Amino acid sequence: MTLNTDGPKAADQLRSLHAWLTDVDELRGRVGCKESPPEKGTLGPLLEALTVALGPGAAATALATTVIAWLRTRRGEIRIKVTLPDRRSLELSARNVADLDPAALRQQVADVAALLGAQDQQGDTTLAIAPPEQRREER
Repeated sequence: MTLNTDGPKAADQLRSLHAWLTDVDELRGRVGCKESPPEKGTLGPLLEALTVALGPGAAATALATTVIAWLRTRRGEIRIKVTLPDRRSLELSARNVADLDPAALRQQVADVAALLGAQDQQGDTTLAIAPPEQRREER
């Protein structure tokens, strides 16, 4: 699967996420970088996406937990798009999630892990990680 983002600091965001993912035991050795060749006049390749090879076990939960934890450290609107090998995709959107209560955080991780681990679901899914006040309004 691939993880990517967009915006002027996309490569920096991906490098930061890569550092987080490679520090997780269940994901160690499963995370790589997809780079485009350097453009003329630049010093090196451009990081376009991260690749993650999920295997059996707790890798989907580890990936979900780590991506959400990383998103909680970001400021502003950051979107991470996860594209599975069968071209299904999931977009994680985080905005002001630092204040999610533990129950909401556990539910977010479970929802993402279930979507990443579901092999029979088709199509695109967007899971918005909403600020706590918005989650209370939705209930």
